[in-house]
Amino acid sequence: MMTPVGIYIHLPFCERKCAYCDFPSFPGQEQHRAAYTRAVMAEIKDRAARVGRLGVDTIFLGGGTPSMMERGQITAILSQVRNSFEVEPDAEITCEANPGSLGSDFLAELRAAGVNRISIGAQSAHAEELRLLERVHDWAQVIQAVHLARAAGFTNINLDLMSALPHQTWDKMRATLDAALELSPSHLSVYSLIIEEGTPFFARYERGELPLPDEETERAIYWHTVLYLKKAGYAQYELSNFAKDNQVCRHNLNTWRYHDYLGFGASAAGLYLGTRRKNPNDLFDYLQGKAPAVEVLRPADTRFEQLMLALRLNEGLSLDAFSRRQGICALEVWPDAIQAHIKGGLLELTGERLRLTRLGFDLMDRALLDFLP
Repeated sequence: MMTPVGIYIHLPFCERKCAYCDFPSFPGQEQHRAAYTRAVMAEIKDRAARVGRLGVDTIFLGGGTPSMMERGQITAILSQVRNSFEVEPDAEITCEANPGSLGSDFLAELRAAGVNRISIGAQSAHAEELRLLERVHDWAQVIQAVHLARAAGFTNINLDLMSALPHQTWDKMRATLDAALELSPSHLSVYSLIIEEGTPFFARYERGELPLPDEETERAIYWHTVLYLKKAGYAQYELSNFAKDNQVCRHNLNTWRYHDYLGFGASAAGLYLGTRRKNPNDLFDYLQGKAPAVEVLRPADTRFEQLMLALRLNEGLSLDAFSRRQGICALEVWPDAIQAHIKGGLLELTGERLRLTRLGFDLMDRALLDFLP
């Protein structure tokens, strides 16, 4: 029996583009939501006709801002998924939401449609940081969003937070963590700010207007965060992700474990049987039916990707899982690089698990250079 796949569905509409965001998202295009819903449903149906009625164990509705979709549209999309694929009874179904656009009616619709996990883009408890990021909410709305989600019956709630922001110190980061912990979410994601070319933040950074923490300060904030959340009962299981009572994000965990997944919607990507499909980024290209880019990956590419993704995890790379997927042991693919990084203190091999050490997490990008195909 084939391993179930995950499904990612991109819902790209948003109220306003944040200053740091380089994701394909389209403010001011809400009039196209109905056409977009029909296009996504048609794509799901067509893909299932090609690959068969696959089992599905996770679905992730991302954006953009999915909570900006009109009433009934997410229900229709999820109904199409169930009509086309075999969604497991205990499948994890996640929907992203922004605090400012999350209402009780929308949450009730999600619950009725089978969504059982909500991920709220909180980012910071500091008003000045939210203004800098050009977010359209405040922390009071984060509190309200969590309360509304619980009232709707959600028990699996994630909060997204950001670190390494301009002017950020550990004291400011700790205050945000404290505010988040008061809400007792089941999961926290804490992502470091990345300055992406083409964003307003990139232009400001190029002009010297964004005083980011230096590398030493950034790493200190990161490791303080890991320890602080551990003491609060949130176990780190991936570079940026922390779960209470083992309530990990199964969808993302499966991706890091290099399971197959299908992607639907503008800019969505998927990986299935060694072939990557990537839909066009542009909303109108997608609506007009422009074909996805298709790439058959070389064995060297899939080996590197599986290693790279697994090393983000605290559990590391399972040598058994690598051998089953790749048909060769990782120790045979990279014997010299692995031994060199074990001796250099960046990697450790325990049983059948290859993991990064704490130093390896700090120098991950440098270490991976020796494994590039």
